[in-house]
Amino acid sequence: MEITNVNEYEAIAKQKLPKMVYDYYASGAEDQWTLAENRNAFSRILFRPRILIDVTNIDLTTTILGFKISMPIMLAPTAMQKMAHPEGEYATARAASAAGTIMTLSSWATSSVEEVASTGPGIRFFQLYVYKDRNVVAQLVRRAERAGFKAIALTVDTPRLGRREADIKNRFVLPPYLTLKNFEGLDLGKMDQANDSGLASYVAGQIDRSLSWKDVKWLQTITSLPILVKGVITAEDARLAVQNGAAGIIVSNHGARQLDYVPATIMALEEVVKAVQGRLPVFLDGGVRRGTDVFKALALGAAGVFIGKPVVFSLAAEGEAGVRKVLQMMRDEFELTMALSGCRSLSEITRNHIVTDWDAPRAARIAPRL
Repeated sequence: MEITNVNEYEAIAKQKLPKMVYDYYASGAEDQWTLAENRNAFSRILFRPRILIDVTNIDLTTTILGFKISMPIMLAPTAMQKMAHPEGEYATARAASAAGTIMTLSSWATSSVEEVASTGPGIRFFQLYVYKDRNVVAQLVRRAERAGFKAIALTVDTPRLGRREADIKNRFVLPPYLTLKNFEGLDLGKMDQANDSGLASYVAGQIDRSLSWKDVKWLQTITSLPILVKGVITAEDARLAVQNGAAGIIVSNHGARQLDYVPATIMALEEVVKAVQGRLPVFLDGGVRRGTDVFKALALGAAGVFIGKPVVFSLAAEGEAGVRKVLQMMRDEFELTMALSGCRSLSEITRNHIVTDWDAPRAARIAPRL
C-alpha cells in the first residue's frame, strides 16, 4: 500500500511494535481528552484563501535562532527511539539533516549526544530535563555544547510525570537491551520494573520537582546556548519567559501526556504570541499531522512547528526512509497550502488567511464605525 499521508504510518507502527512500545508512543494522560483535542482543534480553523496571485515560485525557507533551514517544520524531542527501530535517533538525525531542518534530541534518548553528532552535519537542539543532581545537568549541557548542539529546549511541564494509564497497565519499562545513553556511567538508578509505570517511578526518583524560573537563570550562567522554554501554554508564563531571558517559547502540552484537559496547543498559541509581543519567537508542538496544520500555526503567529509522533511512527514503519518521507510529505502539503492560499513566502502568511471559531463574526469586525 502506498503511503499518501503522515497519519497512515500510525496504523503500520501499531502492527509492527510490541503493545507496550506502541502504547507508550501513542497514548496520552488520563481520559486522553487533550490527546484527541490536539488534533481536533485544527479542524475548527478554516482558510480564507486569496486567489489570482502568481504562485510560480514559493519560498519555504526560514531562519530559526540565526540558523537558516529549508522549512518551518522541525523535529520534536521524542524519547527512546530505538524502541521503534534499531537505528533510532541515528536514523532520525540523518533524515532531519537530509531535509535541511532541525532535530531536537531527547534527554532520554537511546543514543547519546556524541553518537548523534557522529552521524554528520546538521542543526540540532538538545531537550533537557533538570535532574535533582545539578552536576549531572551541567555535565550534560556541556556535552551537548561540545557535540555541536545549537540550543537547549528546557522542558518545564514535568515536575512529575502525568498519569499515563496505558503505561501503568503495561508496566512500561525500557527494554533490557536499551539504555538511556546520555546517562550511561552515571549512578542514577535504572528504569526498572515497578508496580505501575517504570518511567513514572524513574521520574519520581530523578527529576527535580523544585524546578522554577530561577533555574532558567542558573542555566544561563552555565551555557551560552540559547534556551527555549518548552511547555508554556498561558500568557502569564509567556511574559515570565520573556522576563527571564528565554530565547524562545515552545507552546507544548507534552503531546497531551501530562495534564489532561488543558487546551490543544493550537488553541493556546495565539494567547502566547500576543503576550510576547514579538520579543522572541514562539513555536508550536502538538498535533501537527498535515501541511495545512503548519500553515494554520504560522497564521496564528508561530515561527515554526515541531512534530513528534509522526517521527516515531514512521521510524517504526520504515526506519530512516520513513522519517524522510514524513518530512517530504509535510513539506509538499505545506507548499501546496501556501500556493492555494496565495502565499509565496512565510512572511505573506497572515492572520487574515484563516478564520477560527473564536473570532468575532467577520461582519462585525469589518463593519464601518458610525
